[in-house]
Amino acid sequence: MSDGGREVSTRKHRKGRQLAAFVVAGTLLLSGLAVVLTRGQHSRAKPLCTATAASRSYRLDPSQAANAATITAVGKRAGLPDHAVTIALAAALQESRLRNLDHGDRDSVGLFQQRPSQGWGTPSQLINPRYAASAFYHGLAAVPGWMTMSVTDAAQRVQLSGAPEAYTRWEPEARALARVLTGEVPAGLVCRFDVPTGVTAASPLGTAVASELGSPALGSASLTPARGWTVASWLVGHAYAYRITAVGFAGLLWTPSSGTWEHGSAAQGQLYVRRAA
Repeated sequence: MSDGGREVSTRKHRKGRQLAAFVVAGTLLLSGLAVVLTRGQHSRAKPLCTATAASRSYRLDPSQAANAATITAVGKRAGLPDHAVTIALAAALQESRLRNLDHGDRDSVGLFQQRPSQGWGTPSQLINPRYAASAFYHGLAAVPGWMTMSVTDAAQRVQLSGAPEAYTRWEPEARALARVLTGEVPAGLVCRFDVPTGVTAASPLGTAVASELGSPALGSASLTPARGWTVASWLVGHAYAYRITAVGFAGLLWTPSSGTWEHGSAAQGQLYVRRAA
């Protein structure tokens, strides 16, 4: 296993473009998610995301935030406890710094630096974050007693790393990310960026939400606070790739221009999503 390196895909954006004044171009209801397509003005800002829990903050770039959100969503959809999410995030932080690498030690690739030659999957499968996360959780579930193990010990039993204690340094950040992305900490993830042009996400937003989050993210008019913040955090984490310009939940509203959650009109239990046209 190794860390560092370049990402599979490089997302380019052009700063300084003055967008047209806010005009609602259309509204799309995606099984309970109201997606409004807009054109709007945005402040110039370096893309940056911050996860905050218990007065500790950790900075991520948009791709790292998206990968962390995907790892979390896959674990929660599988019905695994938050401890599993913390273990997976610690492993990915150590192996790739939450970057989707197309190379590594020997034939290792992806977020978890999994090796095709060791039966984890094909290279093309392992550079799919959703598949890689699922493969990690499958390996974790096969470890006897993992639910009572420390984060480091459980991660090592899955990864079989040559540096078995290396996961320890990432446990505080992994735990904070897990608390934020599983909805335990409301409004814990924020991102600030200029809405990019020419960015194409890997799949349509509705498809990605359904495949990674599942129900009750879709088809539900009312979400519990924990579930609602899980979905809202996923949307913020993936906002750069999907050119999302606002997410609202539980009376709060996030925008990439403000980079924070502020009082908004979103009703309790309902999600509001706005995208650039």
